[in-house]
Amino acid sequence: MVNDKIVIHGAREHNLKDISLSIPKDKLVVITGLSGSGKSSLAFDTLYAEGRRRYVESLSSYARQFLGQMDKADVDSIDGLNPAISIDQKTTSHNPRSTVGTVTEINDYLRLLWARVGHPICPNDGTLIERQSVDQMVDRVMDLPERSRIQILAPVIRSKRGEHKEVFKRIQRAGYVRVIVDGEMHEITDEFELDKNKRHSIDIVVDRLIVKENIRSRLFDSVEAALRLADGYMDVDVIKGERINFSEYYACPICGFTVGEMEPRLFSFNAPFGACPDCDGLGMKLSVDEDLVIPDKDKSLGEGALVPWANSKYYTAMLEQACTALKIPLDKPYKKLTKRQKDLILNGSKGKKIKFHLEGDFGVNDTVQEFEGILNNINRRYHHPMSKFMRDAMGKYMTELTCSTCHGKRLNEKALAVKVNGKDIAEASDLSIAKALEFFNSVKLSEQEEMIAKPILKEVRDRLTFLINVGLDYLTLSRSTGTLSGGEAQRIRLATQIGSNLSGVMYILDEPSIGLHQRDNDRLISSLKKMRDLGNSLIVVEHDDETMKQADYLVDMGPGAGVYGGKVMAAGTPEEVMKNPHSLTGEYLSGKKIVPVPLERRKGNGKKITITGAKENNLKDISVDFPLGKLVVVTGVSGSGKSTLVNLILKRALAQKLNNNSAKPGKYESIKGYKNIEKIIDIDQSPIGRTPRSNPATYTSVFDDIRTLFAQTNEAKMRGYTKARFSFNVKGGRCEACHGDGIIKIEMNFLPDVYVPCEVCHGTRYNSETLEVTYREKNISQVLNMTINEACKFFENIPKIHRKLQTIVDVGLGYVKLGQSATTLSGGEAQRMKLASELQKLSTGNNFYILDEPTTGLHTDDIKRLLEVLQRLVDEGNTVLIIEHNLDVIKNADWLIDLGPEGGDGGGQVVATGTPEEVAQVKESYTGQYLKPVLKRDTELTKQMINNKKEQGES
Repeated sequence: MVNDKIVIHGAREHNLKDISLSIPKDKLVVITGLSGSGKSSLAFDTLYAEGRRRYVESLSSYARQFLGQMDKADVDSIDGLNPAISIDQKTTSHNPRSTVGTVTEINDYLRLLWARVGHPICPNDGTLIERQSVDQMVDRVMDLPERSRIQILAPVIRSKRGEHKEVFKRIQRAGYVRVIVDGEMHEITDEFELDKNKRHSIDIVVDRLIVKENIRSRLFDSVEAALRLADGYMDVDVIKGERINFSEYYACPICGFTVGEMEPRLFSFNAPFGACPDCDGLGMKLSVDEDLVIPDKDKSLGEGALVPWANSKYYTAMLEQACTALKIPLDKPYKKLTKRQKDLILNGSKGKKIKFHLEGDFGVNDTVQEFEGILNNINRRYHHPMSKFMRDAMGKYMTELTCSTCHGKRLNEKALAVKVNGKDIAEASDLSIAKALEFFNSVKLSEQEEMIAKPILKEVRDRLTFLINVGLDYLTLSRSTGTLSGGEAQRIRLATQIGSNLSGVMYILDEPSIGLHQRDNDRLISSLKKMRDLGNSLIVVEHDDETMKQADYLVDMGPGAGVYGGKVMAAGTPEEVMKNPHSLTGEYLSGKKIVPVPLERRKGNGKKITITGAKENNLKDISVDFPLGKLVVVTGVSGSGKSTLVNLILKRALAQKLNNNSAKPGKYESIKGYKNIEKIIDIDQSPIGRTPRSNPATYTSVFDDIRTLFAQTNEAKMRGYTKARFSFNVKGGRCEACHGDGIIKIEMNFLPDVYVPCEVCHGTRYNSETLEVTYREKNISQVLNMTINEACKFFENIPKIHRKLQTIVDVGLGYVKLGQSATTLSGGEAQRMKLASELQKLSTGNNFYILDEPTTGLHTDDIKRLLEVLQRLVDEGNTVLIIEHNLDVIKNADWLIDLGPEGGDGGGQVVATGTPEEVAQVKESYTGQYLKPVLKRDTELTKQMINNKKEQGES
């Protein structure tokens, strides 16, 4: 068949070297290669960009104006291209309202299910709530205190947009005189000009009564009239009291609790009808955090236990006088005070007035008033500050805490009153996906309910099964998408695409195995194969050995990275690539090359950091030792609690103790041994700079040294130039036409913005005077255009510059240009740039480094280099702690901490600790099971390599 291949001719996007390639259609194709070798340039910037552009070009001009203009990829031609869908890692929403349930659309089906087959249960007395008759409503009104003044209201419009002119005409024709519009009483004859874009509420005043025995008949008629006007709804407005809602639908006959209209929007935390009124459906609320106010509970009130008041004479005097009046000891440790005494300190005297004699900035003040309490005081000074300084100062003691009204469930009490099989919708969403599937498989309904729920339950079960198939059984539907890793977010989108059952589509994925334990990899690969079998082409950028071996077709990019890459080194089946002598990936896949295993593990320095009683998220009250002076790796299946233990508890607790950081750690009892380290350094994959002006030279501070060197040249001294002259960020030496950017943005009305080189400096960033100063016949702009490899050789006689550049080369980033924009670096490259910056510093050997999955985006050969750098840090006496699934990193550790045994509720326990050899012998450890054969094979190969080197040296 002619159309069974995607044929690329002359691809030159980014660093691609005019490559031509044929990729089979309807197959699982993996593109691999070194970091920066051109994988993403081929998959995303060429194939996906062109597939998307062609699809958009086929739409009408009217539709295209909403989608924006797409740039054409730098390629001669691509034949046989299908519509493309990209499933990458950059689409995680950080909107706090976005959850796993909302992005997978499972929440939509759950809301429909609870609305149609849910049973309202009164939260006050547990009574099953059923629809009210007119008699029940009248009885409830007659139970109000005698002589109560009431209005019978018909709520004809409830929070709906529009001008509602017809409604007012209808009310007038019906003969009613008064209406309440948006909470204000009006005569029906008034002129109403409502904003059609805003939501409005309109109530008809049907009758006004005083509660007494002889009104029952009139009340009955009025209630019937109100129900008729408002389609079964009626409100009773008690003057100087609360409004009571009635409905012919659902209300508790005992306490009068009303659920209201059982519609899907009632169960949405993104709609005002369902959201908790206190936190607006976020589940969290900015509140004063007691732990930040009283960080050291061993201190007494007299010793300054209340940190916000400790340095204030005014508040110290107030506290002393309040404690004297309330009989609270000032010399007793705070933790030994009674519950009542603590409550008085935190929340105030609540009605009891105290005589105060206070001296402040505004003179002497003698008052008799309630004691406010420190929490109320901080809250008031934060929300109603006298200055921005005060607001900022009080903000240090505020944190996002679980809403006390809904307890993190996000919904109001009416929505939470509705149950299906004994669970409200929030409880069902809090189940792990595996347990949620069990729950929905075992739902017991009546025959009629079964008919209604059947299509809804089918969709819910199918979607949950897809999520389980991509290894996400440990997540909950209520989990915020902002807390997901890139790999988890990508696999959620993958599960959604599997559910769509599309065919004839080209899916392009970016390392879907990130954050996935080897145990779950098989399920992911089978999901990818299922999509392929539906008749789709899958193009996956991946470094995982198992995924590459299971691929139908493998493309290896190389031979190096950056300017040294961009060529196809090998293409074919995995077996063909393994036999290809030019393929670096093939050599690692076939076992000809390996990441060596250290034959001896470090003993460390004998010291340790101990976390006790960790119980945040799914951690089961565990205590963990982190030995110092070693390379420590925390492992475990996805969702076992690794990130919670390291990032939420250990990292934040150390930052709090060592740096007085205000970020609150997760729940734990104590941390010991933190004085054994000097500082904590978090090396993550966040960008090293957010503007194009930031680059490797400025980030690693080597640019300061280069500018100093240029300022010391004879030419610069003659002209009186300082090092500031060679900066492109300040006036003086930079080109003022482009402000040192080197490019100018030209806005096009109907086309995308075009960036063109500056006509004055021609992209050099500097003015002509500055460029006349040279060092070894190179000006400052030419130096910035050098790769770090070239610059390292160029500055080899300048030890200070050479040492800094050499560390960047050591972490495998020699291909990056000195002046390359930081925004163009990948996450892995940014992380290694941070490592290089740390390596430059003269280490005291007492630092504690934390890295979360540093192998993301790295080829096996890059991992080998990364490990050499990390081992250097540990050899200097530092401690390196890594969260990782990659077996090449795990086998190089001095100490492993394996969490599990499962993910989600089934995890949160320490399964095994020890050297890799010791963990490999633990049968309960999934990590140990996968590590054992790899460790055995690679240890033997490492010994062979050492013996071969010895023999070569002797010969």
